[in-house]
Amino acid sequence: MTTRDFTVIENHWIDLADGTRLAARIWMPEGAEADPVPAVFEFLPYRKRDGTAQRDESTYPTFAANGIAGVRVDIRGSGESQGVIDGEYTELELANACEVIDWIAAQPWSNGNVGMMGISWGGFNGLQVAALRPSPLKAVISIASTVDRYNDDVHYKNGCHLYANLNWAATMQAFQSRPPDPELVGEAWRDMWLERLEHTPNFALDWISHQRRDTFWQHASICEDFDQVEIPVLVLAGWADGYRTTPFKTIEGLGPRAKAIVGPWVHKYPHFAWPKPRMDFLSEAVQWWNRWLRDEPNGAETLPQVRAYRSEGNRPPAPRRDRDEGTWLALDTWTVPDQVPFHVGPGGHLCPGEAEATTPREVYLRSPLDTGVMAGEWFTIAPGSDLAGDQRADDAGSLCFETAPLEAPLDMLGRPMFRARVSCADDLANLCVRLVDVHPDGTAYRIAFGVLNLAHRDGNEHPRPMPHDTPVDIAIELDACGYRVRPGHRLRAAISTAYWPTILPAPTDPGVTIDTASIQLGLPQPEGATDVHVPEPENEDPLPDYIAHTDPHARHWIETDRTIGRTSLHIESDTGLSEHPDTGMSSRVSQNEVWSIDQGDPTSSRGRADWICETSRPGWHTRTTSFAALACTLNEWILTGEMVAEENGVEVFRKPYEHRIPRDMM
Repeated sequence: MTTRDFTVIENHWIDLADGTRLAARIWMPEGAEADPVPAVFEFLPYRKRDGTAQRDESTYPTFAANGIAGVRVDIRGSGESQGVIDGEYTELELANACEVIDWIAAQPWSNGNVGMMGISWGGFNGLQVAALRPSPLKAVISIASTVDRYNDDVHYKNGCHLYANLNWAATMQAFQSRPPDPELVGEAWRDMWLERLEHTPNFALDWISHQRRDTFWQHASICEDFDQVEIPVLVLAGWADGYRTTPFKTIEGLGPRAKAIVGPWVHKYPHFAWPKPRMDFLSEAVQWWNRWLRDEPNGAETLPQVRAYRSEGNRPPAPRRDRDEGTWLALDTWTVPDQVPFHVGPGGHLCPGEAEATTPREVYLRSPLDTGVMAGEWFTIAPGSDLAGDQRADDAGSLCFETAPLEAPLDMLGRPMFRARVSCADDLANLCVRLVDVHPDGTAYRIAFGVLNLAHRDGNEHPRPMPHDTPVDIAIELDACGYRVRPGHRLRAAISTAYWPTILPAPTDPGVTIDTASIQLGLPQPEGATDVHVPEPENEDPLPDYIAHTDPHARHWIETDRTIGRTSLHIESDTGLSEHPDTGMSSRVSQNEVWSIDQGDPTSSRGRADWICETSRPGWHTRTTSFAALACTLNEWILTGEMVAEENGVEVFRKPYEHRIPRDMM
């Protein structure tokens, strides 16, 4: 990599055709007007001024020093951008992104070539905009993203309602409640703020109103037509995060146009993610951009199609999992691997090979409703309690089958598959399957999991009730994994009818009858994988230091009230109050989330997320307090919440809401 001087333009206005002004922060290489440069564009609602400033400052200076402009733009209605956000990945958002790309390409400092990059939201819309084919967009880097908005995001999974649906709706409700910076927008800040508070849509209402994979979710899911994406795409993810399957779906859909990298990481950029080993993402990205935005013959197109970290011997965090043991593997070309078969033998053991035709061995399973408390978070930020804990607690409520202690390593890379014949006495029920590495001392580490609402057994767009007490064949594809079970360890398959609160329970709790003789487990074992060196970054701590006025903290704990049979899960986090040393803006965000369920009553499931957001300068202080809560009956979801905003300690806005949404085969 090279070193080139650059300047940072703290705020630049981009005027859209409809008159809306979007706010951009730009890292500009020196001499770009005389010698035009390519640009990398990131389009987010998370506020360039404070929300993502720290990570932006760990990334874009390196790009600019290598002659690549960085253009970080706030989506309308967020940060300092005018207007009101109208939802998630909407036609308007994507059209605005295309306008910004055209604007970048037309600037005198631009060579006309643009890349899009981002993690999560920015990874999503990078792929989605690529499918719209704006001509200046030449390549994408997408991290922790999805190609299927229904099945591989925070909302639903195979017809199961994820608790993260409410969690993320409450997060967006809080994030969008923050005001623009008066230093940049002037006296208009208050009117802009109040407009956002009044008119920002209710994300939870939108999402819970679409419980099947209808056109709402098909929109902007590029798996609907992979052929619409014609440019090179680099997709990255972490095994410890919920978006771990996307790289494989992307390369299977895009073929040689896509490359994938999967590390052991949580939901963070790979150059500062946990668990280690990290990767030198910035060098990788600069090589990618130089190849596709400058036509530099640097060999980026010849890199392996898949580089994946195969972990081994992992243990649940105690209290943190700072580094995973393992090996980086490479495959020059990815094809969906053959499945190495396992079955359940007559003695109840998990055995290699195909099952032989035999008399059904039916077992009735009805897991405790709080089975799943050790699942960790769907959306992981830190390598501690966000990650799955020791699985023995959840295995106790599950039907488990395991191998004998292994005599040789058992490797897997890809998506495991579970098949079985099941029946239940009601229209629907949930089923969860986990693969677990059982250590010699009994410690149980979750390798992968998959879930299914049995009413969605034939697809997510048109669910059908289960035929009562009639066996049907079902298949559950587990999330992708890269793992080695060591000799002396055992592989366990754990099956449960609950995985709370990761998935919310069905309205009744009928249990499921499983023919264990029909169980088939397939483990993916691709051929041709070779060891590969993936460099780690030289800088172990690339995030810049801000001024800390109060310390951050986080807690995650479980309570069991045996008097009333209630289990509660508590999640607390507080960023602490920090001040940007250059802008003088201070911000703090805190979250307190509680989920509870009573044994024997699936309709007792409820969750509530409370948020506080503070933004301040000397003499100016804003605070929003908000909550979103979800309860249920046999037939309805009950969504309630409130937003309250204060300026310098005086309430200026309050808006409560309540909505009752019919359950739709869920």
